[in-house]
Amino acid sequence: MVRRSRWAAGLSSSDLERVLGGMQERQYARGACIAGAGQLVEHWMALIDGFAKMSVASEDGRVSTLTGVSAGVWFGEGSLFKHEARRYDVFALRPTRVALMPRRTFDWLRETSVPFNHYLQELLNARLSLFIGALAHERLLDTDARVANCLASLFNPELYPDAPRHLQVGQTEIGLLANVSRQRVNVALQRLQALGLIRLEKRGLTVLDLAGLSNYRVSYDGPALAEDAASARRA
Repeated sequence: MVRRSRWAAGLSSSDLERVLGGMQERQYARGACIAGAGQLVEHWMALIDGFAKMSVASEDGRVSTLTGVSAGVWFGEGSLFKHEARRYDVFALRPTRVALMPRRTFDWLRETSVPFNHYLQELLNARLSLFIGALAHERLLDTDARVANCLASLFNPELYPDAPRHLQVGQTEIGLLANVSRQRVNVALQRLQALGLIRLEKRGLTVLDLAGLSNYRVSYDGPALAEDAASARRA
């Protein structure tokens, strides 16, 4: 996991070995809590394999999913920066392996590695963009477009640089990420498949047109791509 990370390419062999020497690995069953809200954060984490979600819960038990976390993604840097308790939960949506970097290693890299700091800046910028986009989609888009954009967000090259076009994710998991019912997710996926944007398979789906999925919108006259609507406005 560490050797595949972009920031590791900028480390010397001795520095890389120092990082590897402090790493830990843990395994979590489906439904297990990987990291809980309110816990003191002592590790930077990354998914080696599996799939998870970040979510927040209210005092009366209502839950809102913030984003999905797939293999190759590092998370938790914000809480390490601020030396505060975690503000969200991370739950495994399937059996998941997690790599953990101790705070002392994380802080040492911040103090000594320019490439590591550049990576953190890019990661924070990508995550901010993701959450701004998700908020806008929640408020402005219809259900089909929200599902399409939810799927596209799982292929963000800054967050998921090695994501394959085949995604092993179920309709229940997509519903959790898009805050949409499973039944409505099924309808949306069928429409996206009919447009040639995805191909549904027994174990997940394959993205056929990532740009089309990212730009998918629905107009009053039926499905359209964002650029088509923009061209019509300019005309």
